[in-house]
Amino acid sequence: MPREILTLQIGQCGNQIGSEFWKQICLEHGISPEGLLQPHPSGTTVDDRKDVFFYQADDEHYIPRAMLIDLEPRVINKINTGPYRALFNPENLFVASDGGGAGNNWASGFRQGEEHLESIMEMIDREADAADSMEGFVLTHSIAGGTGSGLGSFMLEKLNDHFPKKLIQTYSVFPNWDQNQSDVVVQPYNSVLTLKRLCLNADAVVVLDNTALNRIAVDRLRLPNPTVDQLNSLVATIMAASTTTLRYPSYNNNDLIGLVASLIPTPRCHFLMSGYTPLVLADAQVSAIRKTTVLDVMRRLTQTKNIMVSASTRQGCYISMLNIISGENIDPTDVHKSLQRIREKRLVNFIPWGPASIQVALARKSPYVEVAHKVSGFMLANHTSMSSLFSRTITQFDKIKKRNAFLDNYRKEPMFAENLDEFDDSREVVQSLVEEYKACERPDYASFGLD
Repeated sequence: MPREILTLQIGQCGNQIGSEFWKQICLEHGISPEGLLQPHPSGTTVDDRKDVFFYQADDEHYIPRAMLIDLEPRVINKINTGPYRALFNPENLFVASDGGGAGNNWASGFRQGEEHLESIMEMIDREADAADSMEGFVLTHSIAGGTGSGLGSFMLEKLNDHFPKKLIQTYSVFPNWDQNQSDVVVQPYNSVLTLKRLCLNADAVVVLDNTALNRIAVDRLRLPNPTVDQLNSLVATIMAASTTTLRYPSYNNNDLIGLVASLIPTPRCHFLMSGYTPLVLADAQVSAIRKTTVLDVMRRLTQTKNIMVSASTRQGCYISMLNIISGENIDPTDVHKSLQRIREKRLVNFIPWGPASIQVALARKSPYVEVAHKVSGFMLANHTSMSSLFSRTITQFDKIKKRNAFLDNYRKEPMFAENLDEFDDSREVVQSLVEEYKACERPDYASFGLD
């Protein structure tokens, strides 16, 4: 039975990475930009689960289970005039009627969420009722702007109230940490306010870090000035790879709960880092890696330079790690040998209080996509060095908060009209998350927070 997943794309960044993701999985399932299924090149039927992310219209078109939500029309208009304009259900596109956006203000995005709640919830309920056995939601957004962070936070709270038993997984884009490169001067405020909701209302957060994505594009893909589209296609690769086992099911990890449960032992520590090798951009079919073996791919996945988060895995330890290896006819004995070599060389350092093992899922390749490499690997890991990412956000937050800088726009919104307590509450939640991740490194973690 399919376990359907509804995708919510919120804000400029959420819609950009979301539309790249749909392009990618349409390619992998042989679905044309108009939503029509292409015949398989070899004439055989393909055993895949399209209905996890798509449903069929009356005229046999495939339509994504996606809601595109934004407070300003630019990105959604671009999708509407692009090659994939016929793919999405027009009823599932929501643009605020005034079209003014949230002006990079979290509080404005949150307030507008309350104003438009009825229209957005009606869309979500319609899609949820149409699914046979919906498993949960995937939310794509960024945490630094106004719509993705503010409206995204509001929707996280509402989804949790409205669908308490459904999983919520997010792909959250974290901002550039270098102050010279950041576009938004209030990004520390927006980030801390959003992190509180991600911590309390999401079941799993895949962290995508702009700084690390830029670094990978420059160092690994040899792109001197990566464009936004190139970075978005990296994110789409990650999103598509993380859902491979749901769409091309194998023996295990073939539903979202199976993926998430194995990676998150305690509810608060649910921020995951990802890695992928070998990376190839769609428009440049040249990769820096010429030969791939299972051992080679698994070894590369443990290296910090292949990880899409600017937190070093050399410090701290892994709480859990899942590798999804895809390729033709992969021999399980190769996987066992590779795991043995990684263990012998002590390439990964695990927590002292839990099982120290790398989980491996073997996934089938899409028959519709020609790839140059025999083996590719994707990693999702829960690592204690994530705390450094949150500490950095708190440090930047404190810098501007102690001067009470840029708070006038927030005070204009109802949430902050009387006081600014929400800032302190959010900072406290993020600080306790940092402490919990640090406590994971100690053998007595089981008793953390009990005294």
